[in-house]
Amino acid sequence: PVYTTAFTAEMLRRKLVEQGIADKVPVIIVDGDADAKRQIGVFHVEWLKLTHSIPEPYALLISTPAGKVFHTADWKLDKGPVVGQAYDASAFQKLAEYQVDAMVCDSTNANVQGWSESEANLYKGLKFHVEQAKGRVVVACFGSNIARLHTLARIAEETGRHLGLLGRSLINTVSAAKNVGLWTSVKTSVDSAHLGYLPAHTVLLVATGSQGEPRTALNRLSQNSFRDLQLSPGDTVIFSSKVIPGNELAIATLIERLKAMQIDVIDIDNSALPIHASGHPASEELKTMYQWVQPQCAIPVHGELMHMKANAKIAKASGVRQQLLGQNGDLFYIAPVNGIRRGAVKTGRWGLFDRKTLKKI
Repeated sequence: PVYTTAFTAEMLRRKLVEQGIADKVPVIIVDGDADAKRQIGVFHVEWLKLTHSIPEPYALLISTPAGKVFHTADWKLDKGPVVGQAYDASAFQKLAEYQVDAMVCDSTNANVQGWSESEANLYKGLKFHVEQAKGRVVVACFGSNIARLHTLARIAEETGRHLGLLGRSLINTVSAAKNVGLWTSVKTSVDSAHLGYLPAHTVLLVATGSQGEPRTALNRLSQNSFRDLQLSPGDTVIFSSKVIPGNELAIATLIERLKAMQIDVIDIDNSALPIHASGHPASEELKTMYQWVQPQCAIPVHGELMHMKANAKIAKASGVRQQLLGQNGDLFYIAPVNGIRRGAVKTGRWGLFDRKTLKKI
């Protein structure tokens, strides 16, 4: 069984239907705005509202007779999340009374100083670049970021441009958001098939492919292989995203193709105003959360080793007694004593070949 909130349940339902197994996976919807607590076997689970770049992000307090774990999942402390409600600091401060044995914590931006940018702060920069553009504008961002899409829909309306969504995953995400009441910005967007007939200066497109993925809308636009329209010299592409480690070459190649087409390319490196906000906590947010929760032990996860080391250093400076640093496959002990059994579980990647054969990659 899967326990989750409404938006994730709607996204999951679509994937299960695609695979023909919707009736085989029980999905239990948890109302995060109510008393979100469940007893699942020996685990008592409490959902705690946080902010991130997707709707309805929650941390989990997992309590068992053996001990308590606070798992942050992906998070940040955003006072202006655009979509959804802000976090409640008192809910995390209260955890200090519970004597949490271990805090499993997102490390992705642990080596970034200060606080992460608020989602609400992007409106000014994105609107500025759209207003300056002479032709079409294509904004590349993560399709799951409903808040960013709300901001772009607002900008499209205010600048007199038609909003278009390019990419199957993007259209699917917005459809799911509509079904659960998270999409209220515009009633509709222009169908992709009609976008090529509109004057270039009246179009604002949002496209998948900010990481240079080969089959995405932006990648196909850069190769003039997108079915419904082509970019023209003088059009603008805005990368409302940052480079995920490992994607540097793919993104650089994509940008070079766009520039060769005489497309104006704007990213976080050449924009004076913020146009992207990370969904992960910077150093001061990590420090704040550790001081609120006061766990006995910190287990940094989600990031490269340098990020997890930076997270552990912040935890130690914040008064957390012990930090456990591990790798994929390590087994963590949190009660009655803390420790790691190295390489306890075999890990790796497997690929599905011919829809029936699993092979190790």
